[in-house]
Amino acid sequence: MQSHIQTKWLNLPSLSLPVKALFTGYLLVVGLGLLVAGGQIMLTHGMADGKLGLSVEDIVYSYYGNREGSKLESKLNGSMKDKATPEENLILIKWAREGADENEWQNTIQPIVQNKCAMCHANIPGLPNVTKLEVMNEIAKVDEGASFSALTRVSHIHLFGIAFIFFFIGLIFSMSVGFKPWVKALLIFTPFAFLIIDIASWWLTKLEPNFAYFVIIGGFGYSVASTVMIFSSLYQMWIFPMKNITYDVNTWSDK
Repeated sequence: MQSHIQTKWLNLPSLSLPVKALFTGYLLVVGLGLLVAGGQIMLTHGMADGKLGLSVEDIVYSYYGNREGSKLESKLNGSMKDKATPEENLILIKWAREGADENEWQNTIQPIVQNKCAMCHANIPGLPNVTKLEVMNEIAKVDEGASFSALTRVSHIHLFGIAFIFFFIGLIFSMSVGFKPWVKALLIFTPFAFLIIDIASWWLTKLEPNFAYFVIIGGFGYSVASTVMIFSSLYQMWIFPMKNITYDVNTWSDK
């Protein structure tokens, strides 16, 4: 004799107040984190071409590099442009273009670096210590974008870290109601798919600049899907109960 047990997944409108508070706090902090991450991208990758705002050129310069100049030149024309005077930036760029002469480093370049760059680059872990000639020699070479070792490091951090964020956003959204199962499943899976596209495009852009478009598509795709799930979850937890809407096993009905 077979027995059929019918179960129902938890739904957001009927959660207890403490659980709603827990989920809401998480979603608000994660949503703020996504906004801050977008701002950080604008201030780093978005300044790669020297202009505010993210463009395809910014992505190309960040991963493929600007093969017409050095990394030092790219930074001085981009995100580091305002850290020294235009005259000092020109001296540094000219030094890199002319082969990074060691004698000129000691007499002219090192004093500029000590006054304008050392406060951060000699003290903050993770930043290249540009007060050392051997480090500056590497930066003064032709800009070939992100190194493979840097891509490996950043890729695994993003894949593990952001996947956890999407997992919990999707888990909370899985308790939403009123969506067809395939729509809910598609929204939950979308950020993971676009994250893979985004990370893979970093590597492909390193080899071929035209893949830079997919970096923007990947980032835009998982941002939109996450935003839809966050706002839908918050709406169902707090607005639905205020409208006296109750959830039945199969349908929605107004009281």
